[in-house]
Amino acid sequence: MRLKDCHNFQDFRTLAKRRLPGPIFNYIDGGADDEVTYRENTRAFDRCDLLPSVLRGVKDVDMSVTVMGQKLDMPIYCSPTALQRLFHHQGERAVAAAAEKYSTMFGVSSLGTVSLEELRQKHKNPQVYQFYFHKDRGLNSAMMQRAKEAGVEVMMLTVDSITGGNRERDLRTGFSIPFRLTLGGMIQFAIKPMWGINYVTHEKFRLPQLDEHVDMSGGASSIGGYFTDMLDPSMNWDDVAAMVREWDGQFCLKGIMTVEDARRAAEIGCTGIILSNHGGRQLDGSRTPFDQLAEIVDAVGDRVDVMMDSGIQRGTHVLKALSLGAKAVGVGRHYLYPLAAAGQPGVERALGLMRAEIERDMKLMGVTRVDQLTRANLRFRDPVAARGEAHRNAA
Repeated sequence: MRLKDCHNFQDFRTLAKRRLPGPIFNYIDGGADDEVTYRENTRAFDRCDLLPSVLRGVKDVDMSVTVMGQKLDMPIYCSPTALQRLFHHQGERAVAAAAEKYSTMFGVSSLGTVSLEELRQKHKNPQVYQFYFHKDRGLNSAMMQRAKEAGVEVMMLTVDSITGGNRERDLRTGFSIPFRLTLGGMIQFAIKPMWGINYVTHEKFRLPQLDEHVDMSGGASSIGGYFTDMLDPSMNWDDVAAMVREWDGQFCLKGIMTVEDARRAAEIGCTGIILSNHGGRQLDGSRTPFDQLAEIVDAVGDRVDVMMDSGIQRGTHVLKALSLGAKAVGVGRHYLYPLAAAGQPGVERALGLMRAEIERDMKLMGVTRVDQLTRANLRFRDPVAARGEAHRNAA
């Protein structure tokens, strides 16, 4: 199987599985506990049908959107994810370059493996910095100031990771922080030698966002110490409000799932929120962002830009989210599998295929602009969901 044989999400997943050692593949692929939420994130879209219109004159399609003040040529962006150079030696460099090719937004994690300054200097497309909240308030200020000086457009605070999810696949392989590889896990690395060759023949693995603040001489155990000792589980709304004021720019919260929290985000001055359950990697059994999208858009959609991630695999999923009122959607595994499979060419192919799907699906829906997608284009199969949607439309 080669990159040219990949035509969809599952194809890229298959190729990544063939090329990555098992523990690393399962780190990307796995979810928390029984992985119920992980599966439901995508299944939620299957409970909603599109209702197309015809004879609308759809020769030219404009799929661009503006979200948090950033103009994107297509309504998906690459969500920030950690440790990307473990998946392919190009890491964030590949993702940023592919996102620039398609003029969309990309994110850099606090646990990113390429510096946000390097990426900001090389690429002109909008950049998000994904941030964790630290016990040391001075450290929070210093990291935000660094991002501002680098020219990052959007600050994104992750609020659903106050503690790590129970990812049992990682426990079975030993792919934990710190690493405790089981015999089976070590064998997986041995039978996929190309990954190891690429890893040791390229620049040393680093976490440059943390270099100035965390002693990384202990390797993986240092990352474990970072989460255990430095992140602040007592973070509250007052803390975030202070960060929003200090940043004084585009600021979004990632991991919002309730109307009450969405309203609080708007009240403290956030310009965006991202409905997310971390791709099913945190609280198993939690509701899917797509199922929660309509009521949150109804509550705050006129005050903040509402986005969502988790479970997006198809262009039709994107159209369904946009029809419910999302301004854009984020993808994670959707670019991580192709990154692992083929580096930058893989990410470019995945984004190109998604762009083609969205354009084709918009034409089949009879729309030429994203703002023409509305709830009138949708029907829900679940009678309870359908009644709720009818009630909201009537209101």
